[in-house]
Amino acid sequence: MTLDDLRVFVAVCRAGSLSAVARELGCTQSAVSQHVKRLERETGVALVERQPRGVVPTQAGRVLEAAAAEGISGLDLAVRQLRDLVDGASGFVRVATGATTVRHFMGDAVVEFRRRHPRVNLEFRTVSSGRGSFEALADGTLDLAWITLGPPVRGIEQRAVAELPWVLAVRADDPLAERERLGVAELADVRLIRLPPNSASAAQLDASCAESDVRLAYDTNVADWDTALLLAELGVGRAVVPELSGLAATGDRLRLIPLPDLRPLPVGWAVRRWDALSPAARAFADMVEKFRRTPGR
Repeated sequence: MTLDDLRVFVAVCRAGSLSAVARELGCTQSAVSQHVKRLERETGVALVERQPRGVVPTQAGRVLEAAAAEGISGLDLAVRQLRDLVDGASGFVRVATGATTVRHFMGDAVVEFRRRHPRVNLEFRTVSSGRGSFEALADGTLDLAWITLGPPVRGIEQRAVAELPWVLAVRADDPLAERERLGVAELADVRLIRLPPNSASAAQLDASCAESDVRLAYDTNVADWDTALLLAELGVGRAVVPELSGLAATGDRLRLIPLPDLRPLPVGWAVRRWDALSPAARAFADMVEKFRRTPGR
């Protein structure tokens, strides 16, 4: 018994004619009859009854026709869905992000991806650490993770997308607001808002400062970059943060002073294996990278 046998049998039951199905399939009536006879041998019962004007299914034939039609319909749907997955037209893309990732790195890409792939389900999950992202990638619960790039991690592939220069964010009326740039040594005398101490970005900032024998002093702790920027805008502190997309549009309330002595912060994608990504996940990763490299689109 083959899938072709069942397809032909369902067609015969619906057409009520061996010859009509033969014409539709471009084969002989004898070939169509062989499909039906093979099913009858397998099941041990008569499946069609010949009449003067064609054939009709027997009671057993109606049982098999109903089951076969339902199964074939389900298989056809599955094949279409598999083709959509291969083409990137449907499926899921599960992305690990931090609290500020979508706002500053993915907004335009999300809008464009949704326009091009309306049937793909985008799922964003906030993960508080790189370790958590790597574990979720390793166990298959996530496809992509946007991270601050760091040392190699076994079983994880990392891809750089951007290098973010560091800036000092201060209120517009701060005494430092008119400076065009600051040297890293000048930060030693500035009380700062501390980035999450367990974050990769904070670790890289401290390491970059240590290269110049500078140790930063903090009097406020926050959980993410946006909160640090808000506090700086309110005038309750100063914050060393990466220069993020959209910060130039903060109006007259905030000033961003370049810190060229500090090594830029590398950010990008982490995946388990690039060659194992679904077409939809790869398309989303590529789109985020494209928009990062063509700002202002």
